[in-house]
Amino acid sequence: MNNPDHSTPSTASGREYVSGNKPVAANTGVSAAASSDPTPEYLIINGQRLEWRNWGTDSTSALTLVLLHEGLGCVALWRDFPQQLAASTGCRVVAYSRAGYGQSDACDLPRPLDYMSREATEVLPQVLDAAGIQRCVLIGHSDGATIAAIYSGSVEDHRVRGLVLMAPHFFTESVAVEEIERAKTAFEQTDLKKRMAGYHRDPEVAFRGWNGAWLAPGFRDWNVTEVIDYLRVPVLAIQGVQDQYGTRAQIDVIEERIYSPLETRLLDDCRHSPHLEQPETTLNIVGEFIDRLDRIECG
Repeated sequence: MNNPDHSTPSTASGREYVSGNKPVAANTGVSAAASSDPTPEYLIINGQRLEWRNWGTDSTSALTLVLLHEGLGCVALWRDFPQQLAASTGCRVVAYSRAGYGQSDACDLPRPLDYMSREATEVLPQVLDAAGIQRCVLIGHSDGATIAAIYSGSVEDHRVRGLVLMAPHFFTESVAVEEIERAKTAFEQTDLKKRMAGYHRDPEVAFRGWNGAWLAPGFRDWNVTEVIDYLRVPVLAIQGVQDQYGTRAQIDVIEERIYSPLETRLLDDCRHSPHLEQPETTLNIVGEFIDRLDRIECG
């Protein structure tokens, strides 16, 4: 195992390999006020109620960090990351649960194989409008990271000042399919469905929508790498070295195709969820990225 007391730069431009549990920078203090969840509210998008929450300042003119959850995620499953992010950056933080997740209204099944592209182009812009967002950074995890990249690479929206992509997917890998097959077995044979019911109004819809799409035969050919060619804002990409849903190839393809500024971080002792498995390190990396964006904007 690598020495957890320091980080080792790699030879790739813009990439830093972070090892162990030590934070990159000191002091991510979380205030007591930031640790309590606000009352859930709902946005009406395409006739559906989507659960959303706001942390930190409620000023719509503030830089807003928009959290886009993973394939089985929701507002609640970000846990205390939004509060910590709001406290450490001073930004407004917003998260919403996509249809079929959390306390949002259900969605129709089966999900289409291009469900991430549809979410990015048909739903996300309306969410940004409804939440009154004027300047934002999209921070996505897993499917949410892919949705963020598709949006920024497909829709010209000058409100989006940057992207943070945690464990993104741009094409299907066999390791992801194998892990998702194991998840299907766990859902059907263990208490996974019961545990999901603590976070999702309808765990069957939440699970089957995600799992069914990824295990559909046609999804083997799913590939959205072309959106990287059209990104024109700074990007921070973060992935766990031991990510069970994707290999480093997902990060490499960003480096190969992107034209805009890119920073990448590979976190050791970390699987698919950097913000939960390496929270202090992830908060510091994201915080430094937000600070640099702010300095650029402010001159």
